[in-house]
Amino acid sequence: MAVVSGAALAASPAAGRRPNIIFILADDLGYGDVGVHGQTRIRTPNIDRLAQQGRLFTQGYAGAPVCSPSRGALLTGLHTGHARIRDNFALAAGHVGYKGQQQIRRASLTPDDRTVAQHLKAAGYTTGIMGKWHLDGYDRDAVPTRFGFDEFKGWLVTEPTTEGYWPIKRMHGTRMVDIPQNADGARQIYDTDLITDESIDFIQRHRADPFFLYVAYNAPHSPYVVPDFGLYADQPWPDDEKSYAAMVDRLDANIGRLLGQLQASGIDGDTIVIFSSDNGPRSEPAAYQTRMADAFDSNGGLTGYKRDMYEGGLRVPFLVRWPGHIAPGSRSDVPVYFPDLLPTALAAAGAAMPQTDGIDLLPHLRDANIIPADRFMYWEFYSPEFRQAARLGKWKAIRLQRGGDTLLFDLSADPWESRNLAAEHPDVVRMMNEGMAREHRASPEYPDPAEDAA
Repeated sequence: MAVVSGAALAASPAAGRRPNIIFILADDLGYGDVGVHGQTRIRTPNIDRLAQQGRLFTQGYAGAPVCSPSRGALLTGLHTGHARIRDNFALAAGHVGYKGQQQIRRASLTPDDRTVAQHLKAAGYTTGIMGKWHLDGYDRDAVPTRFGFDEFKGWLVTEPTTEGYWPIKRMHGTRMVDIPQNADGARQIYDTDLITDESIDFIQRHRADPFFLYVAYNAPHSPYVVPDFGLYADQPWPDDEKSYAAMVDRLDANIGRLLGQLQASGIDGDTIVIFSSDNGPRSEPAAYQTRMADAFDSNGGLTGYKRDMYEGGLRVPFLVRWPGHIAPGSRSDVPVYFPDLLPTALAAAGAAMPQTDGIDLLPHLRDANIIPADRFMYWEFYSPEFRQAARLGKWKAIRLQRGGDTLLFDLSADPWESRNLAAEHPDVVRMMNEGMAREHRASPEYPDPAEDAA
């Protein structure tokens, strides 16, 4: 395998100015919800354009099958066997708060955690996040501006009035501001549009700087509400399906606005744009079960949904565009996942590289013939009980309960995970089990029962 230093590439004279980096994250958007993965009922021309003008990773993975740990893995470069946040809820430590009337415990980032924004800021980048943070876990100090972001406009779980598609308040840094247009049920400013407006403003103000912008949409997470049904108003579908399709369409249109701003600002070729989703398609609340995801084949025929360790819960759209540097319309079957953002971004910035669970994808992005070696990719999750998954090359292993049997799938022949090959390949099962044991690190927020008894 050819080996090229991403930092050396970024620092070379031919590379010009250090690139801006924009990471666009959808929420609960399934692998099959976009046109480039076969969606036919919902149009996604701007997301598809990212693939047409850049690289489509057919085997891209989120950091976890739910929101908070996935976003934590994205920003810290650590998989959920090493990361602080490993589930939306914590088993111990963390902070106690309320979700509606239910008292729950959440983990949050702490001063011991270091994000890609902190590294890039130290390297001279201006950093911003617009939208959903979800890493504060009821800790009022765990806000983005404490973790390397110069600017933050969005919402926190700590402040319920900032949530929703028609928020009445919004965080600007550490300051709460009113959104009078949405007061008293007015519903004039839709969150997806607002996030885009704020992102465009950030791009306009910092177009002369190298910047990192994290655009963290809430769409198309339920509830399925949208200003209008748009293109789908006349479809003979139930209203919730029209709403979902219109939410995805509006998300796509706003991504088009962001791409248009890059062109208008003259920095299109100086900007790496990455698009993905935080996990597979939503399959709750109970009233919906999986009907909505199934109506649109949102998991693209893969097994599982959000919260599952199967491919449907973890495999997500993953597209990278960098005009003049990445071959347009190219595809890659190389498995990639959220911990790869940090080393890739730092390599592009020419910054020092910390210990990370990801890999630098820049060499492969610049030259598709430079293929990263197979590496061990790992996930763990705790709802409703401790579960693990791992991938190495073509092999995918899943353990659905602590001490339970390990399922083994050959994804090269069976991406649907329909045939368990564990009995036929005990040596591979043993290797995968050893790897999962190695990658799991004890956590105060997610203690092992055996550790409690010791």
